[in-house]
Amino acid sequence: MKTNNFLGRDWIDAELDFSKEEWETLIDIGLELKKLHALKQDQTHILKGKTLFTMFFNRSLRTRSTFATGIQQLGGFHVSLEPGKTYTPTTKGYDIPYKTERISDVAMILDRVGDAIAIRMYGEPTYWIYGFANQTMKEFAKYAEIPIINMEGDKYHPTQALADMITIKEKFGTFKGIKLTMSWAYSGSIAKPRAVPQSTILAATKMGMDVTLAYPEGFELDTKVIEHCRKFANENNGSFKTTNDFNEGFKDAHVVYPKSWGPVSCFSYVDKSGKVIKKYDHEKARKLNESNKSWITTKKQMEIIHKDGIYMHCLPADRGQEVTDEVIDGKNSVIIDEAENRLHAHKAIMAMIMGGRL
Repeated sequence: MKTNNFLGRDWIDAELDFSKEEWETLIDIGLELKKLHALKQDQTHILKGKTLFTMFFNRSLRTRSTFATGIQQLGGFHVSLEPGKTYTPTTKGYDIPYKTERISDVAMILDRVGDAIAIRMYGEPTYWIYGFANQTMKEFAKYAEIPIINMEGDKYHPTQALADMITIKEKFGTFKGIKLTMSWAYSGSIAKPRAVPQSTILAATKMGMDVTLAYPEGFELDTKVIEHCRKFANENNGSFKTTNDFNEGFKDAHVVYPKSWGPVSCFSYVDKSGKVIKKYDHEKARKLNESNKSWITTKKQMEIIHKDGIYMHCLPADRGQEVTDEVIDGKNSVIIDEAENRLHAHKAIMAMIMGGRL
């Protein structure tokens, strides 16, 4: 298996930067690593002696545990660099004496002593500026030759998307003809980024699925993401459509993925010079959010999906708000399989971009 096309590449905007064929390769590798894991086959030769640094600016359970476990199962080492416990990496203009350190300085030293840097960042640590986290990761990539892995930003969550594609391939055996609906869902919090829905619809259209995006007015996703989805759907003989009708999104879907994300008014937007062209309005966002409490996945919604349909969620889910217990714990739910597949997806990514011996 050739790995030189992957070696040293950043996994930041992976839905855009990696081809369909490369995604298919990673899906297959993830499934193979899962099979070897189930057979208790030793995998420690794959990344023996390699070091992964992780930086979590936000809370994490599944991503933190699966990256730390994954690198060790592949024979490498995990070093957690918690912002706040170390000096917090920051970009020019956001320096705080004795609390922060320029990204350039952090990236260059880590480049000399490790083999990859994985970062999670969105929401408050980004000052609610849409794209701030994405640019932070790319600034790390500018100063470090070792790969940068996006463990969830304010634009994309490609590690989750790969686990999701592995799960769908595992359940259906194919992507062709599979109807996936990514739907907004109500949550008592407005602080959730767009990363999961944007990555899911990009990956699904890239794989040639028939994709529907359902959301109430005011919860639109990035227009550039939507443009890419339409392009991917056209290139890969799939389809892509949007709707503001909750039930319409669920009808006959093979995969339903109801997930909360913040309204457009949650975020500030800046131009290329960094000038704020639209300031966030969290009070407006809360009012809009609270007016859409009916967007909760119940047994009634699940009755209109395809007879072999499944319920997915990246977790954690807000039970009683995004979804009822009856659904998330029901026979159609694959959330635990999906969560487990994070381990195998992350191992596939690390193995390929960190020079693994497969």
